[in-house]
Amino acid sequence: MMSFDSLLSETEIEAVSYFVHEAFITNKQKNTRYHTEENGWFNHERYKIAFPFVTGEIALDVAWEELTDEQKSGKRLYLNSCISCHDRSKVEEEGAIWEGYPLSWPRNGYSHKSTERKLPEKIDGLSQASPYALHEKEDDYHPKNREEREGQIIFQKNCAFCHAPDGTGKNWIGQFIEPHPKNFTIVPISELYTWDGLKERIQNGVVGTAMPAWRYVLSDQEIESVVAYMWGKFNNI
Repeated sequence: MMSFDSLLSETEIEAVSYFVHEAFITNKQKNTRYHTEENGWFNHERYKIAFPFVTGEIALDVAWEELTDEQKSGKRLYLNSCISCHDRSKVEEEGAIWEGYPLSWPRNGYSHKSTERKLPEKIDGLSQASPYALHEKEDDYHPKNREEREGQIIFQKNCAFCHAPDGTGKNWIGQFIEPHPKNFTIVPISELYTWDGLKERIQNGVVGTAMPAWRYVLSDQEIESVVAYMWGKFNNI
């Protein structure tokens, strides 16, 4: 938990404290208001298998071999989606280094390797962020049809976390993953995969990499739309 003293005023900190006390201590409400369609969380139930790791019902550092197949799928989904906001969730062994994931790119040239951990005067998402910000720009591809448009939305809301919005995989998170996510901008994607081959990789994931099996999250039609979008965008290299 970082210090928010340099980011929030005393009044704002007081307001947050009041909300947390009322919502989670006095009224003991579950914080579900964020996961609404208005916030982009349509069909939130599709993440259901990851819920036990979000709520802490299952500790995140439970050994893989102790989990059922469904729980393993839920943990993979949590690590590839939910963790960006929910952090590590509950663990059984505090302080243990189990798995680390970067959540964003450095602001204003900040480096965790620096001996002086001073906060920059200005904190934001893009200006002076770092070279990684170059690959976080909004996608400028114009879909040819509705299927490609649907695939573009899904790609940018899911795949872009690792592959970057521009498909290079050279964003902050992508550069920390080993092996790096595939760069789709070097050669036409049809030279890398067949249509069905690309769909299979998205559906079932890639062994030995961080590429998950999206069949646990996306429908067959949604995956087909992603393939259509990638086929249209990344064949124009």
